Amino acid sequence: MANTIIMPKLSPTMEEGQISRWLKKEGDAIEANEPIAEVDTDKATMEVTSLEAGTLLKIVIGEGNNAKLGETIGVIGEQGEDFSALLNGASSNGASAKSDAATRGQGDAAKKESFDDSQEKSAEPASQTEETIAKQSEQQLKEEANETAGRSYDDQRPEAKEEAENQRPKTEDQSQSDSKRMIVSPIAARMASENDINLKSIKGSGPNGRIIKRDIETALAEVQRSKPEVISQEATPAFQTAPVQGASAFREENTSKMRQVIAQRLATSIGPVPTFYLTVEIEMDAAMQFRKQINDSIKEEEKVSVNDIIVKVAAMASLRHPFVNSSYQDKTIRFYADADVGVAVAIDEGLITPVVRGANRKTITEISREIKEMAKRAREKKLQPEEYTGATFSISNLGMFGIEQFTAIINPPEAAIFAVGSAAPKAVVQNGEIVIRNVMNVTMSCDHRVIDGATGAKFLQTFKQMLENPILMLM
Repeated sequence: MANTIIMPKLSPTMEEGQISRWLKKEGDAIEANEPIAEVDTDKATMEVTSLEAGTLLKIVIGEGNNAKLGETIGVIGEQGEDFSALLNGASSNGASAKSDAATRGQGDAAKKESFDDSQEKSAEPASQTEETIAKQSEQQLKEEANETAGRSYDDQRPEAKEEAENQRPKTEDQSQSDSKRMIVSPIAARMASENDINLKSIKGSGPNGRIIKRDIETALAEVQRSKPEVISQEATPAFQTAPVQGASAFREENTSKMRQVIAQRLATSIGPVPTFYLTVEIEMDAAMQFRKQINDSIKEEEKVSVNDIIVKVAAMASLRHPFVNSSYQDKTIRFYADADVGVAVAIDEGLITPVVRGANRKTITEISREIKEMAKRAREKKLQPEEYTGATFSISNLGMFGIEQFTAIINPPEAAIFAVGSAAPKAVVQNGEIVIRNVMNVTMSCDHRVIDGATGAKFLQTFKQMLENPILMLM
């Protein structure tokens, strides 16, 4: 059974398409999902594929002509099948010379004759009426082509039109100037403009001498072949524009549960949590010397890091400023007796914060062993939920990556997180003299619902004093 081939929607913004090239001829066999035509859309040239197998019985819209979405562009069916009934209401191309307007003015016999193969092959119209119809149809198709996708090059480039008019002799007849207008498809015009090609040097291979995409591609191929000779003759090679590439290939993976929780918590934080930031510079020479003294007295595998010391100092300082070690609970504020410090650890799926419970009551070496052990199990995905949830505040240290300063996002319901940068040598003024000291930046992100500016500043003051004078941890 014969069926119509309609113009499909080939791009999100497409309203009509222009048949650039038919890949099949009338009478050719077609397989299901086989490309049968190329269509110029508003974005690119796309292929139209057949939804069924059969024979291409009729090409309704010829090359270079436009068709709106859903409009019939061809007929597919069995070889020799009668398809005249399907063409009622379908727009014809210039080859069949039949438009909708002309169809409405003719009887059933005239319709059948206009689509009959013998009439298409005839060189002369059957009557004066048919000749008039053919002329009207041809004129209408030309107007449609000029108004939609077949605008002349002069219409698209006003400056070119003005230049051409200035070069014409004053005595040139208007009909001669009309005959010299170049008809260009939209994609061909764009390609010519992008590649600086003079359309006047190109002979169109489309209907009525229309310049289409394949004409520009042929011209570009000629330019490419001649490029090596041009470049070799120049003393200084000209810069060439890199070819435009398509969108990058990509792959998608299902989001892990961990990443979903991280995204949910951070989205919750950045929206409803009123956050402000406080930054302080801390001289780390005394803390680094303190670390050296500890490591000199213990085994190699038990050596502590500067971050271990920061965790211990933050835990002790938070108990002196209880609002830092608290959380907002709508109608209440929850104050914690111990400092359960979350230590950010980077793993393949994102960021996880193993919690050092009661860090204020543990030694620096105990904190170090616990962080190492939990970080190892975190990378192996062996941590239990209670080991990475329920911190009272968190510490994120990017100093080992050379980051000097950054801000971190609070992990609700915690009230604060500390972003620790690298300790780097800097020139500072001490007692009126310029000296070199290892300086570290720490930025505290504060939940303003429980931590006020003065509260956060006082905490950072205590935190700074303890790191610059580790002996204060014993007081």
